[in-house]
Amino acid sequence: MTSATPPPMPDFPPPPPAPKKSRTNLVIIGSAAAVIAAVIGTGVVVVQSRGDDSRPAAVTKSASEEAVTPAAEPDPTPTYTELTADSFTVKLRTTERQCFGSAGCNVTVEPKLTFLGDTEEIDPDATYEITYEIHGDESGPVIETAELTDRTSLNYTPSLISTSSSRTKVSVEIADITQGG
Repeated sequence: MTSATPPPMPDFPPPPPAPKKSRTNLVIIGSAAAVIAAVIGTGVVVVQSRGDDSRPAAVTKSASEEAVTPAAEPDPTPTYTELTADSFTVKLRTTERQCFGSAGCNVTVEPKLTFLGDTEEIDPDATYEITYEIHGDESGPVIETAELTDRTSLNYTPSLISTSSSRTKVSVEIADITQGG
């Protein structure tokens, strides 16, 4: 038998065995994604709950479960009361009076309006022009207009009237209400 010679040694070392892939990075990435999803889901729930208090907010069970949201229902279009002269009462508030004996008086008055319903029935986006007549001026009725905005903001200009005597009764009535945009 002939002796076998061992095979020659290679010029480079054999490659090292392939390292085992660590699942640690995969677990970290998965956990981070779950936390991000939970934060975003919570943010969406908070934003939705602040936008409409009449609907219940979505409930998040956990980071790995889906959020439960109610079926989307269309918001009903709000309806508002049409304002008329009978929707308000009006009185005059005297802010100044200067009398001149038998020559009469100069009187400054302002309207004091009271809405006879729930202010929620008034369109908050509308502007209402409320025209009223002041009686008692020696020249005849004085017609003025007040502007109602944001349901409760009333803008007007005080009225200066001249009465024929200090005993003249000054009164007011609403003549018309028009709604603008």
